[in-house]
Amino acid sequence: MSAPVLHAPFDGGVVIVFAVVYLGMFLGGLPKLKLDRAGIALLGAIAVIPLAGETIHDAARAVDLPTLVLLFAFMVVSAQMRLGGFYTEVTRRVAALPLSAPALLAALIAVAGALSAVFSNDVICLAMTPVVARLALRRGLDPLPLLVGLACAANIGSAATLIGNPQNMLIGSVLKLPFGAYLRQALLPVGLGLVLLWAWLAFGVRWQPTAAREAGAAQEPAFDAWQSTKGLIVATALMGVFLFSDFPREVAALIGAGVLLMSRRLHSSEVMGFVDWQLLLLFIGLFVVNHAFEATGLSAQAVAWLQGQGVHLHEPGTLTVVAVLLSNLVSNVPAVMLLLPHLGADPQQAGALLALVSTLAGNLLLVGSIANLIVVDLAEKEGIAIDWRAHLRLAAPAALASLVICVLVM
Repeated sequence: MSAPVLHAPFDGGVVIVFAVVYLGMFLGGLPKLKLDRAGIALLGAIAVIPLAGETIHDAARAVDLPTLVLLFAFMVVSAQMRLGGFYTEVTRRVAALPLSAPALLAALIAVAGALSAVFSNDVICLAMTPVVARLALRRGLDPLPLLVGLACAANIGSAATLIGNPQNMLIGSVLKLPFGAYLRQALLPVGLGLVLLWAWLAFGVRWQPTAAREAGAAQEPAFDAWQSTKGLIVATALMGVFLFSDFPREVAALIGAGVLLMSRRLHSSEVMGFVDWQLLLLFIGLFVVNHAFEATGLSAQAVAWLQGQGVHLHEPGTLTVVAVLLSNLVSNVPAVMLLLPHLGADPQQAGALLALVSTLAGNLLLVGSIANLIVVDLAEKEGIAIDWRAHLRLAAPAALASLVICVLVM
């Protein structure tokens, strides 16, 4: 990558843009402007290109294309599964089992965790939340432990692989982490985290009984066994490639997405409608903004100053604390982008810890994960209110316990 042509008088402008962008990440928007996080990141990228003296080609080189390709490809795979009604059908079958409340919670946590490891936590929450909410209403069960458990299980489960969520895809792509080696490291803390989550919600939380009432049917695509099977075959094949070969993950995933797009029944426009273009724009904007800020040298100076004070970001305890704080301030993807260039001499080991911690930290606060917000929004449509206090009371103890386990095990 060619070094950008910098003009010192404009470095201050880059720093200001960087600060505004990350303020927007923290607030979720900017006052008096109709901008979300993706829009803020995109405008920030547009602003820093002239301020940093970069050309469009320089800005393009700042974008990690393999990460974007991998993310896009798995959005297509997940769209196939959702359009085939797979997620909803699995949830309905679990809901139909004659289980007690603790056993039902365990089954939902296991399903959400396992599916999120392959198909992304946000997608699983989108598909499962309406079904779980209606299940709770029909059975007269307290919906809060079930729904908070769903969100937390999706976050924890997604930490098990390098394709379970966007930040893990980024870390795996940039640091070239081996898929199988990371999976072996992550399985124990993820498994223990799911068990602790279930134990806490099943026995440590007082469930509030409610009167059973009828609920409408979920507005999701009907189950299509063939379309779901196609998606499962491609997903299984990709997992095999990731685990047992060195073939580039982004290329394999793109081939898999291409296979699924060749369909006689699902129009490509339907599939593309489920691609999260906003998230892809967020990545592009943050890559460009962070690259311009790194070029000012201020982040390297800040890290050097911290090292002079005895604070080293590659140390497990320090990295965990910083990652947890940043993930809950600006969200986990921006936090990971900030920390990736400063992981020390052994970035792969620190990167594996960062992938786990930044994901598990999302369960601490309601705003710490998009998956949490998806569950809250969809639950509200079913007449179920989950505010930040309820989430903190139900999720924080399990989140803190999972983070402690992660540090001890890693």
